[in-house]
Amino acid sequence: MERSLKNVLVVSFGFLLLFTAYGGLQSLQSSLYSEEGLGVTALSTLYGGVLLSSMFLPPLLIKKFGCKWTIVISMCCYVAFSLGNFYASWYTLIPTSILLGLGAAPLWSAQCTYLTIMGNTQAEKVGKVGRDVVNRYFGIFFLIFQSSGVWGNLISSLVFGQTPTQGSGVLAVLLVAVFLEPIKDAQQKSEGEKELPFWSTLLSTFRLLRDRRLRLLVLLPMYSGFEQAFLAGDYTRSYTTCALGIQFVGYAMICFSATNSLCSVLYGRLSQHTGRIALYALGAVTHLSCIIALLLWKPHPHQLAVFFVFSGLWGVADAVWQTQNNVLYGVLFEKSKEAAFANYRLWEALGFVIAFGYSTFLCVNVKLYVLLGVLSLTMLAYGTVEYLEAKKPARPVATEQTKPADGAETETAM
Repeated sequence: MERSLKNVLVVSFGFLLLFTAYGGLQSLQSSLYSEEGLGVTALSTLYGGVLLSSMFLPPLLIKKFGCKWTIVISMCCYVAFSLGNFYASWYTLIPTSILLGLGAAPLWSAQCTYLTIMGNTQAEKVGKVGRDVVNRYFGIFFLIFQSSGVWGNLISSLVFGQTPTQGSGVLAVLLVAVFLEPIKDAQQKSEGEKELPFWSTLLSTFRLLRDRRLRLLVLLPMYSGFEQAFLAGDYTRSYTTCALGIQFVGYAMICFSATNSLCSVLYGRLSQHTGRIALYALGAVTHLSCIIALLLWKPHPHQLAVFFVFSGLWGVADAVWQTQNNVLYGVLFEKSKEAAFANYRLWEALGFVIAFGYSTFLCVNVKLYVLLGVLSLTMLAYGTVEYLEAKKPARPVATEQTKPADGAETETAM
């Protein structure tokens, strides 16, 4: 097995172990700790922490500790949250929720940066196009990671009210700490490791917004937050629970996670033949069709299969956003990967917060129209970025095939 693939698998299985435990805990917060609103408050503070950490922490931690140890430190924040659930109270859940929120953005930013650097390094070594290898690595990662939704929901469904074993979080930390190899960005090495001032690093997430392409692309992660929040909060409650009962929610989410997982690895392979535009079109059309169908559908318990068709199709489209969005950010902003992925988590978290915020006072039909509007604007903005990229002069094919994806300059062939 090639060394780079081994590292991809270590990261992937580390996240699988971590989120098998965390996913079950998160989905049960509001029901397990409903007294005095503890569960809802914990989730609110969690996402507040994510927003705050996305603004400042990822570039600082990755620069100071590197991708590997940033992942390890951030995973420890998740383990602390799991420990807080052993003795759930205001004094344990709220502080650990804040800690988890602060660790979430650095965790995901470091993971995305690591896979992007690893893919580009491997591509340069074997003479392939950087974005193709990066796409394949993200496909493998999300194949394994998204399956955590299958195992976590399966445990919660078979033994209702029981959370997955929190010990898997500790195993995740040990796996990454012991077996993951540190990696250095070849680009940084070639530039002689220029030392940036502290404040420049701290504010790099915001400085990157001066790039017009990033300002247009903030809608992609925001829509990702909107659509995930709709599935987890509104589809499960207003469709599955109302018609079938709460005992079927876990199985509907298993169907979503399974299709998401399988499609992720498929898209990682397909992208080098179809290009990313075709995959984005597939995701947009699939979600558009689902939204329109949900507006027209009147759920009935006798239509059991239809509930799983919708959750499965939602996973088919979500796999596009999860794999292609991360690759797109890594390719277009190669020289500022940490700040780019921090921006991604910031806007995705904002999408979650807004969607959860209006969830309690808007009816389902209005939420679907909001989702439809955001999707339309997102695709319009994304199309504008692709148009701007297509106008740039293409690099010679021979050069492109022997170098990693070099920011926007190499991302001209679709």
